[in-house]
Amino acid sequence: MKKIILAAAAITMMSGAAFASSTDGVIGKFNADTRVITLENGNSYTVPRDVAMPSIRTGEKVSIQLNGEGDRVTGVLKSL
Repeated sequence: MKKIILAAAAITMMSGAAFASSTDGVIGKFNADTRVITLENGNSYTVPRDVAMPSIRTGEKVSIQLNGEGDRVTGVLKSL
């Protein structure tokens, strides 16, 4: 019984990461002080202080990683 519970818990933890999402776009505006990235499509994302962020500027392509609920930025990556 314990093995079944442990296996179910492991699957649940792994599936949470599988539901994380990302969005790609071109930076329309970037406010370094408030860490707000606004893409050209109008979507804005606030990057928490505990999330590492590369040096970015307007016009660059980025991929913004979001948590499973899509309400928190978990990473910012430059796209090629």
